[in-house]
Amino acid sequence: MTTVPTDVLARTVALACRAPSYHNSQPWHWVAERDGLHLYLEPTRVVQTDPTERQALISCGAALDHLRVAMAAAGWQAQIDRCPDPRNENHLASIRFTEMTAVTDEQRHRAEAIATRRTDRLPFAPVTDWAAFETALASRTDDAVALVDVMDDADREELARATDLTDVLRFYDSTYFETLQEWTAPFEGSDGIPYDSLVSATEGERVDVARSFPLSHHPDRRPQIPADLSTILVISIHDNKRRDLLGCGETLSTVLLEATAAGLATCTLTHLTELATTRHLVEKVTGHRLPQVLVRIGEVPAHEHTPPPTPRRPLAEVLTIDL
Repeated sequence: MTTVPTDVLARTVALACRAPSYHNSQPWHWVAERDGLHLYLEPTRVVQTDPTERQALISCGAALDHLRVAMAAAGWQAQIDRCPDPRNENHLASIRFTEMTAVTDEQRHRAEAIATRRTDRLPFAPVTDWAAFETALASRTDDAVALVDVMDDADREELARATDLTDVLRFYDSTYFETLQEWTAPFEGSDGIPYDSLVSATEGERVDVARSFPLSHHPDRRPQIPADLSTILVISIHDNKRRDLLGCGETLSTVLLEATAAGLATCTLTHLTELATTRHLVEKVTGHRLPQVLVRIGEVPAHEHTPPPTPRRPLAEVLTIDL
C-alpha cells in the first residue's frame, strides 16, 4: 500500500463523517495504521432504540462509501476488506489505498455532493425526469449487495398507512419518545438532530411518509408544495448479517450522492422497518423479506435557502492516527 499523507486522510475522513446516521448519532471510529485505515463500530454511540445495532451498522456503511468517494476525489483508490476480523465484530472494514493516475470531473462532483447533501423533511415536488435518474442510479447500484425498489402510487398508499400504524404502535412507547427527545434537544451540540431541521405541525401534515419527530414552531416553509410528491425508494438486503447491513449503508450512500449530484433533495427514513408489524407491510410491498431503509427523492424550489449542515463530532473524537 502506498502511504496516504496524513492531511489527506484527515480531510477525507472528515468528509466521510458527513454521512447520515440514525438520529445523527455518528457511531463510527476510524483508526489509521501503517497497514491502512480501519473502520470500527463505536458501541457507546449506538442509540438505545437500536438494540441489534442494525441502524448503527447501516450508518457506518454509509460513512464507508462516503470515504471511498472522498478518497477517489483526492486521487486514491480504496480497496475495502469488509468485516475482516471474525474475533472482533466491531471491526467493520480495513481499507488500503493505491494512488490513482488521474481524477475525473465526475469523481470530484460526487465528492462535492457529500458536502452539499442535506436531510430534508419538508415536502418535495416530483422529479421532472425520473426515468433518466433511475437509469443512472441503476448503473451505480449492485443487486448482489442490496436491492433497490421504486415505489409506485399504490405502494405509496400502503407506506402511508404503515406510517400511521407506526404512530399508533409507538403511542405508549416511553423509551422511544424519551430517545427522540434526547436526540432532538433544542440546544447546539456535535450530534443529534438540529431544531431547524425538524418540521412544524402544518409542514408535517403535507408529508404522508415520514417519522413523527417533536414538532418545531417554524413559520410554514415551502408553502408552494401543498403535498409531498416525492418518489420513494426502498433498500432491502439479502441476509440479516453485519456485512449485509454494512452493504445496505453503502448502497444508501450511493443513492443519496447520486440524487444530490443530480440536484435532487432526499430524506432517509427507517421508521417503517423498526417494528416487525410495519416491516412486514413493507416486505409485502417490495416482495423482499428484509427491507431496511426508505429514501424520499424529489425537487425543491430553485434558489431556496440551503440550511446549514448538521453538526458533526470533532475529528479528534472519530479518528485515531497511529502510524
